[in-house]
Amino acid sequence: MPQSTPYVHRRPFALAVLFGALLLSLLVVPPAAADDGPGTPAGWTARPAGGGSAGEDARPYVYLEGTPGTVLQDRLSVTNPARTPLTVRLRGDGPAGPWFRFAADTVTVPARTRADVPFALAVPRDAVPGGHAGEILTVGGGEEGRVPVRVRVGGPSLAALTVEDVEVSGRTIRYALVNRGNAPLRPRLSVRAEGAFGTLLDRQARPLPLELAPGRRVELTEPWPDAPALDSVTVRLRVTAEGGARDEAAASAAYVPPAPVTGAGLLALAFLAVLGARAYRRGRWRTGTSAAAATAPAPGPDKQPAEEERHLETAGAES
Repeated sequence: MPQSTPYVHRRPFALAVLFGALLLSLLVVPPAAADDGPGTPAGWTARPAGGGSAGEDARPYVYLEGTPGTVLQDRLSVTNPARTPLTVRLRGDGPAGPWFRFAADTVTVPARTRADVPFALAVPRDAVPGGHAGEILTVGGGEEGRVPVRVRVGGPSLAALTVEDVEVSGRTIRYALVNRGNAPLRPRLSVRAEGAFGTLLDRQARPLPLELAPGRRVELTEPWPDAPALDSVTVRLRVTAEGGARDEAAASAAYVPPAPVTGAGLLALAFLAVLGARAYRRGRWRTGTSAAAATAPAPGPDKQPAEEERHLETAGAES
């Protein structure tokens, strides 16, 4: 009777076959992520044209330079590595966003293609000379890209700065700064306050922690923790900036004690006013007396004062 092969010897062989088939399937079938297939393209990029699309020599931003009224041109590279076409919408953004001009607001880039999209930037005739910033916003395939654009507008630079709306309220001084020129400014501020009895506040010029863009207005406050309790003050602010920009403005305020001591404060003010009025009248009386004495004619050697004559007449009548 022939002997059959035991089952225990066939099982390792079957497991080896299954393991090999599984390994072969992993080697042959590509990962799902490697197949773009139909659907939304992904992984596209937008950057300034020139150099490699992802090389080290690629420009980090678009730089344009011109005078007011000119039209500047450049190109934008859109790379689509997917297997399906990519549709991208373009628009300008940022302070210089309204200056951008596109031949078409929507561009379709074929699959596995890098397309250079031209665009223009129209500098307004009234553009302020100096540096301006903007961006090209690209939207497509559910993703968004931004390409920075820096613009340098040529022309004469004018530095002009004003300080306005100065107001003194309690322990705070409020004011506004306005850049009236066409160049960014870093203002410096000095503060001085004079009261009835002398200087109350004297802060030397110091830089403010801000940069004031052309045409910008900013409202600021200056603390005055040791403001007087009873006084009439005049606060003067002086601002300066590079390029010879300077201006100053002043405001007055009366400090009166709060309600519990209002009567005493008013009494003190009234007392000071009375003293001042009395001193003023006394000065005028002294001035008038001195003037009368200086202009009155002196009596002659043979003429007695009227009072002495009346005295002599009275004595004669009695005798």
